[in-house]
Amino acid sequence: MLRRLLLPAFLLAALAGTLPALAAYPEKPIRLIVPSAPGGAPDALMRALGQQLSLQMGVPVVIDNKPGGSYVIGTMDLVKSPPDGYTLAYGNVVSLATNKSLMANIPYDVDKDLTLVGNALRVSNLMIVNNDVPVKTVPELIAYARKNPGKLAFASDGNGTTAHLGVELFKAMTGTHLLHVPYRAATSAVTDLIGGGIQLMMVNAPVSGPLVQAGKVRALGISSPQRSPTYPDIPTIAESGVPGFEVTAWGGIVGPAHMPKEIVTRLNAELRTALAAPAVRERFRMLGAETAPSSPEEFLALSRSETVKWAKIVKFSGARVD
Repeated sequence: MLRRLLLPAFLLAALAGTLPALAAYPEKPIRLIVPSAPGGAPDALMRALGQQLSLQMGVPVVIDNKPGGSYVIGTMDLVKSPPDGYTLAYGNVVSLATNKSLMANIPYDVDKDLTLVGNALRVSNLMIVNNDVPVKTVPELIAYARKNPGKLAFASDGNGTTAHLGVELFKAMTGTHLLHVPYRAATSAVTDLIGGGIQLMMVNAPVSGPLVQAGKVRALGISSPQRSPTYPDIPTIAESGVPGFEVTAWGGIVGPAHMPKEIVTRLNAELRTALAAPAVRERFRMLGAETAPSSPEEFLALSRSETVKWAKIVKFSGARVD
């Protein structure tokens, strides 16, 4: 009787092991869409990750930059792709959280149109000022801004980015009035900040850290809940008189909806292995990022909680992306 019960299960297992779709994956190059321009932090981080994934999986992982539309153009390219594991994309706080409240007609739904494979990284922002601004600490900035409402202008690399909404959160928590000047790229904004056309920015550490170290701008604080090992002398904004303040950019790998669970599981395991590789960890560290692997379920939960958090700040700021 026991043999009759076991035999069908054995045959099913043997047959499952011969299915070509799962046994062969991957058997051709994987396209990894980065929905931003070449040369930026997401591009550099994904190239480092893609190189390691290629070594592990035995097929090329080809970076395909699709910038524009606040990550929408690249994300929609992914949404329209077959869910076979051969087209993936970088998804982050913008495409997976803030866009929902910033756009009146966002063309995709995170829950219905995407498969979240796993988070990969965290990046903190540095609050930096032009060297001529007469403040050296966050409390001094708050006091100066309150005495001079609207005198200080802050730059961002576009509406809805953490560079923008991070300062909006700071304004809401400190009762200050700062003018927002959006740019198309962080590099252009930083150039004007150094030149004095703009007084303040909250920008990703991979961009701002080298400028601080070179003395071109002054750092007042970092947006993470704890001090960064890379910049241990820069206090957190939370410890500098704004308790509870936290802004963390994050991002990971996403795929189209309806990807087979077996492929998602395989990709998540490969992602975790790649993020543990010393070369990747060091490259991320040099770029001011931390590796932050997660399960697909944890990544989805992060997306949902951050969507709620930033919706409140978007409503406060009145920011829109059309």
